[in-house]
Amino acid sequence: MARLAQYSHRLSVAPGKTFIQEGEAAADFYIVTAGHVKIFTLMPDGRRQITGFGQSGDFLGLASGATYAFSAEALGPLSLCRFSRTGLGLLRREFPELELRLMEEASRELVQAQRRMLLLGRKTARERLASFLLEQHHLSPTKEIVIHLPMSRTGIADYLGLTIETVSRTLNALQREMMITITQVTQITLLNLPALEHLARGG
Repeated sequence: MARLAQYSHRLSVAPGKTFIQEGEAAADFYIVTAGHVKIFTLMPDGRRQITGFGQSGDFLGLASGATYAFSAEALGPLSLCRFSRTGLGLLRREFPELELRLMEEASRELVQAQRRMLLLGRKTARERLASFLLEQHHLSPTKEIVIHLPMSRTGIADYLGLTIETVSRTLNALQREMMITITQVTQITLLNLPALEHLARGG
């Protein structure tokens, strides 16, 4: 990754700034090197629909067609490597390992899309919250039981297709049932992983 970064333009993005705009020409793709990203699309009535979150190591903008199909915004201080899509063929020849990484990224995006369809289509609020917390746990490089959430309660509610009140009420219920402890607004300790996994599966 360090050698690949030599072919990129490094960017620092301020919190709250949008660096990919839905509908604009998809001239570049990005690799997140530090920080977290909110990915969203605009509804016909102008509202935002959060479709995912990105973190260090994630690729953004690779699967786009001629224009970006989503917007991306920094959730906090963010560092990126920006690459021109016109030079992607050259990068693939120079870095054969990149081809495998791109295939892995495409597969990951497909799995995420399928999980999100299941999440919004079939699961209850409790099952959605349990699935979301486990997803954040698995995204942690060290798989810590203490997870730090860079997104707000509003962002979580939007992503899960719930109201803020439902998110807060469900988190409090999971805490009463000793599955989690809410230590801070952005920090949750997972006390009972087997119970959360059972709940996420519809148990």
